[in-house]
Amino acid sequence: MTESLLAELADLIKLWGRELGFQQVGITDCQLEEDGERLRAWIDKGYHADMEWMGAHGEKRWRPALLEEGTVRAISVRLDYLPPDTQPIKVLKDSSKAYVSRYANGRDYHKLIRKRLASLAKKIDAFCAEQGIDSKGRAFTDSAPVMERALARKAGLGWVGKNCLLINSKAGSFFFLGEIYTNLPLPVDEGDFADECGDCVACLKVCPTDAFIGPRTLDAGRCISYLTIENKGPIPEEFREPIGNRVFGCDDCQTICPWNKFAKPTAEQDFHPRHGLDNGELLALFNWSEEEFLRKTEGSPIRRIGYERWQRNLAVALGNGAASEEVFESLEQSRQTATPLVLEHIDWALARLRSGRKRKRKIKRVT
Repeated sequence: MTESLLAELADLIKLWGRELGFQQVGITDCQLEEDGERLRAWIDKGYHADMEWMGAHGEKRWRPALLEEGTVRAISVRLDYLPPDTQPIKVLKDSSKAYVSRYANGRDYHKLIRKRLASLAKKIDAFCAEQGIDSKGRAFTDSAPVMERALARKAGLGWVGKNCLLINSKAGSFFFLGEIYTNLPLPVDEGDFADECGDCVACLKVCPTDAFIGPRTLDAGRCISYLTIENKGPIPEEFREPIGNRVFGCDDCQTICPWNKFAKPTAEQDFHPRHGLDNGELLALFNWSEEEFLRKTEGSPIRRIGYERWQRNLAVALGNGAASEEVFESLEQSRQTATPLVLEHIDWALARLRSGRKRKRKIKRVT
């Protein structure tokens, strides 16, 4: 394939991507050695907690050709997800409410992005078939050992902020990423955005559990998103109070980021809140039966943590809220059927509510 034909295809890929609903498409090479070194150093320090899968695939993460033979380029896409009309600060300040990370208010993004990437890959294959060119590609979205942020940075989609998230100066950070690995030597985009965080350290200061070791270095074992989602065991007691009413993930380091004033609400209906999860009552959610949990989280990212961990997280949040007869009654009743994991957190919540201790929470910093 000639350089002019490759350039034409690169332009078409970006056009097709926009037509499929992606807000941005970029193309990069697969030179990720420096990023791989940083990842190895991070894992060696144990900052990945018990997420052993972070290091399980070795060099495949930063050498794409080892994961998908023949890969020479990565096509990186951005899909904005910020739901409209949510009031995160208001929910965080109301201890009777359950805070769910905004990416999880609607449907799971994996299937939606994967389907669109598959459509994009088919268009690429069809173009190449017409030219008699062998095209080989594979789509990903948070589903394999792929260094998504590094590739997106190199493809010109943004820079990695001090909160370890990719930030775009025109769109903030409330977006999903996806990739297509391809064997086509497409022209690459100028990536490596200049770091525009400047002297701002708002994201580092606002973290309720002090999870940031420093700029761009996160101790996952202290992060609320890890503690409420990836963590399969008990939530360490030192973090239960700072978690407040966050029952699935945390957005504090994004909410406070000045660049997110440019984040626009998504038009994707799949990412709009379902079942009132953007403004749910803690007690009502805690009282869901397992059947109700499964029904109301169908197609939701929340489903992946299961009913037991959902109950664990809600028990902690109730313990950080206001004491009432309804809350005591519900917690006591749930003790009778709770698993050992949930029971530990119910008993902690009951003891905390009975003690009447004042809460020390950091959410005021997010105003």
